[in-house]
Amino acid sequence: MDSTASRRTASGRSSVVESIKGFTFAGVRISKEDLRRRITMPEYLRLAIREAILNKDVDTVRRHLDTAYAAGAEIPQPAEAPIIVFINSKSGGRHGPQLKARLQELMGEEQVFDLSDVKPHEFVQYGLSCLEKFAALGDSCAKVTRERIRVVAAGGDGTVGWILGCLGDLKKQGREPVPPTGIIPLGTGNDLSRSFGWGGSFPFNWKSATKSILDRVATGPINRLDSWNLLISMPAGDKLETPHSLKSTEDASLDQELEIDGELPKKLSNYQGVYYNYFSIGMDAQVAYGFHHLRNEKPYLAQGPISNKLIYSGYSCTQGWFFTPCSSDPCLRGLNNILRLYVKKVNSSKWEKISVPSSVRSIVTLNLPSYGGGRNPWGRLKPEYLEKRGFVEAHADDGCIEIFGLKQGWHASMVMVELISAKHIAQASAIRFELRAGEWDEAYMQMDGEPWKQPISKEYSTFIEIKRVPFQSLMVNGKRN
Repeated sequence: MDSTASRRTASGRSSVVESIKGFTFAGVRISKEDLRRRITMPEYLRLAIREAILNKDVDTVRRHLDTAYAAGAEIPQPAEAPIIVFINSKSGGRHGPQLKARLQELMGEEQVFDLSDVKPHEFVQYGLSCLEKFAALGDSCAKVTRERIRVVAAGGDGTVGWILGCLGDLKKQGREPVPPTGIIPLGTGNDLSRSFGWGGSFPFNWKSATKSILDRVATGPINRLDSWNLLISMPAGDKLETPHSLKSTEDASLDQELEIDGELPKKLSNYQGVYYNYFSIGMDAQVAYGFHHLRNEKPYLAQGPISNKLIYSGYSCTQGWFFTPCSSDPCLRGLNNILRLYVKKVNSSKWEKISVPSSVRSIVTLNLPSYGGGRNPWGRLKPEYLEKRGFVEAHADDGCIEIFGLKQGWHASMVMVELISAKHIAQASAIRFELRAGEWDEAYMQMDGEPWKQPISKEYSTFIEIKRVPFQSLMVNGKRN
């Protein structure tokens, strides 16, 4: 059903080599001065964008335009490939601040935004609006800059997803084109980065590699990426500590084509967000939640991807992923005790209930062929198996999502080294989970690396509905031919 043993071995070996080496564009020499000329915006635009964001007002920066086109001034010319960088300087261990300084050295300082100071939605709302306002006033340089601009996300998968979500608002607002996004991997798993050719870890030769990365962002081809809207509808009253990508909303409702079995509470709380790689429920999310909080409480332990992975592995053992207390009834440890699963299968408009195996302790909905640091738990399935199960070959832009299960930690370990595939559950274009408390009054969930603790009620169900966003994100492919 899956790839041969030799292919598994090669895959595992290449993954290890990649994690050690990071990635670089060997043999490519790039002039620092030429790169800076190609990606740096004219000064008046850099200053205007920065000021508009800081003041949260695009109407107060008109003077920069007037100065640029004053009598006798040289007419400004747009950059060939203007780039904006968002960096999570807390990611990548000690490399975050150093990388920020290096990026500011290679382009206009005003084009590098630290996410602790400037949020992506502020850039969309004020920075890009500044360019659009200048363009509407007849500034051809601003117009071309707005059309050509590309974005770099320097951080982990959560950072990349956050930025993509904010850029996606441009599509909703009719403010196209949406800038394509490249990645500098600073996280632990970096699955989005791996999927689009940017490598799985921050390169050791990062000073020279940074030039190559920016050059590739400026010139690389564009790929498309599906994204998935996640709606949580739960009884009101319980407080939910949500990640960046999940926001409270009143303008949302469940699909009316699928009837709800049972009564709904008088008042509901709804949360909505978008993910690009995966959403999961169960033990894997519980481990991620514990690791996330440990790292926040003791940041000195997380000094880089390698130490993060060691801590993460150790935490997996302490959370019962491998060893569950003997006093626990085995039949209560499966997700099927608290969860029902409904899907719309590929090329079908009807909802269908799917059985969840009793052995499954974690359910993952996966959009990319990369999970948990470059592994492919769905596997490379043979055509005859795909046909038998009614599946199609998985791609990041195919309009469907893969649903698989992980059992205990030993099974997950075998899956993660690609000796076996995960438990295939379904392939779908829409998903609904219904959760009702039993022995548990809470469940752990995570979305693109951001975990949270989800309260669940014995009296009323909590629903999680997943549907594809009608437009796709644009990604710069970092792989050289």
